[in-house]
Amino acid sequence: MNAPLATADAARLAKVEAFRVRLPLVHEFETSSHRKAWLEHILVRLEDADGAVGWGEIASPSDPYYSSETVDTCWLLLTRYLAPAILAHRWTHPDEAGRAWERIRGHHFAKAGVEIACWDLACRRAGMSLARALGGSRATAPAGVSLGIEPTIDDLLAQVERHVTSGYRRVKLKIAPGWDTEPVRVVRDTYPDLALQVDANGAYTEDPDHLRALRALDAYGLLLIEQPFAPGALSAHARLQAQLETPLCLDESVDDLDQLDTAITLRAARILNIKVSRMGGLSTARQAHDRALEAGWQVWCGGMHEFGVGRAANVALASLAGFSLPSDVSGSDKYYERDVVDPPIRAYDGEVPVPYDRPGIGHEVDEPFVRSLASDTFVLT
Repeated sequence: MNAPLATADAARLAKVEAFRVRLPLVHEFETSSHRKAWLEHILVRLEDADGAVGWGEIASPSDPYYSSETVDTCWLLLTRYLAPAILAHRWTHPDEAGRAWERIRGHHFAKAGVEIACWDLACRRAGMSLARALGGSRATAPAGVSLGIEPTIDDLLAQVERHVTSGYRRVKLKIAPGWDTEPVRVVRDTYPDLALQVDANGAYTEDPDHLRALRALDAYGLLLIEQPFAPGALSAHARLQAQLETPLCLDESVDDLDQLDTAITLRAARILNIKVSRMGGLSTARQAHDRALEAGWQVWCGGMHEFGVGRAANVALASLAGFSLPSDVSGSDKYYERDVVDPPIRAYDGEVPVPYDRPGIGHEVDEPFVRSLASDTFVLT
């Protein structure tokens, strides 16, 4: 059902622009698949016939390790298919924007970036915050941090200390075979009361050694174990969940509502990580929130190390009352020296304020900065 967002008439877009932008990370980040020192995302700018502007972010990885989408595939989809489709499409509510590309299968990251821009544009035209338009009610979004695999456990403890001291109340540790029970044990012993969870990004199998390590994590009072197996291995997740007290959380396994229904039916987990990019946009992410809650699952808002545009969309989504666990909406200063939005997104004592008093995503894009950074640009009128 549409949120109470009214527009005077159907959106008439006049221009679609896109910018490939790379920002260095303040601290290198390693997962079970690779290590990265910078991120490149695509920023999407929509302008309507009256001169109103909305921004979105395609936050796909550069390499096909998290999903099959990359910055290169998203650039192709955007310039060849999505931009012409949305430019020709008429919609009165951003929930309807996705009909422009309903024949295109997959490519959720690319679609999400354009759809976020549609939401931002519609909200700015209506003088309404994105959080309010989505049905948000929280004044702040509880923030957690995601920490990568470090060279040593001492290096990991230093990172945990830095962010706990900064006020973050939940820490997520990336794990992989060989880097799991020991770092978790040491962090738990050092911080016995810390809300702690782990994320495997699908690095494990049902190999007996892998299963022993995963079952051993049950002893450390974790909030959840995220995506231990490959995306399609829902039956394996269900078998493991039946053996654990700790809830499993699905991420890569669920990028549409049909997959969520299957996971619920199989009892493959008890928690869902909802990422706007992975779900193809805010509209589907909000539906996943509602459907998971109806099934008795907990939900939280994940992230893809977004720049300020995508991060602001995450904050708006995380303002929904059903997000009971801290989300990956930490301040952008954790990742970037300088972000692309003003004011920058900041966390205060582990909470990110929700900008209900400002229209759209609640932050202004530093357009000259974006244009100066762009390694490639695209314009369609």
